[in-house]
Amino acid sequence: MAAQEQYEELARQLSAIGAVKRGLGRVLPQECPAGAAAVLALVERHGEMRMSRLAELLAIDMSVTSRHVAHVAGRGWIDRSPDPADKRSRILRLTPAGRDMLTEIAERYTRALAHYLGDWSDDEVEQLNSLLGRLRASFDDYRPAASTPAPDVK
Repeated sequence: MAAQEQYEELARQLSAIGAVKRGLGRVLPQECPAGAAAVLALVERHGEMRMSRLAELLAIDMSVTSRHVAHVAGRGWIDRSPDPADKRSRILRLTPAGRDMLTEIAERYTRALAHYLGDWSDDEVEQLNSLLGRLRASFDDYRPAASTPAPDVK
């Protein structure tokens, strides 16, 4: 197990990742802010869903989710169809234009990462990918249900 100081440094490094995320956010198309990009990515990854499920995946309030969905729907990137099981609800589906936007976002992210990590070796990039994947998996193992608080670790 790592020493306490290593965990403290890791916490500092992870807090500073916000700067990396903001840098990547600057490469997004102007008409597709980060919230819209997140909506598109989640609908692509998880398939069609109700807005309530999207809000849960985004971990944000339903009113904020609704604004993001209105933005992407207004640009034709997702379709909102009546839910056959409950006509009051809508099912969100990615459109071909939404897939095109996701392709553009992926290309922009890839170019930005290639630029910023241009002096990294292939092995270093692979190691980072592997470790970040492992970090995410470790947290997924402990992801609480929506109504369950995170574990109290001491």
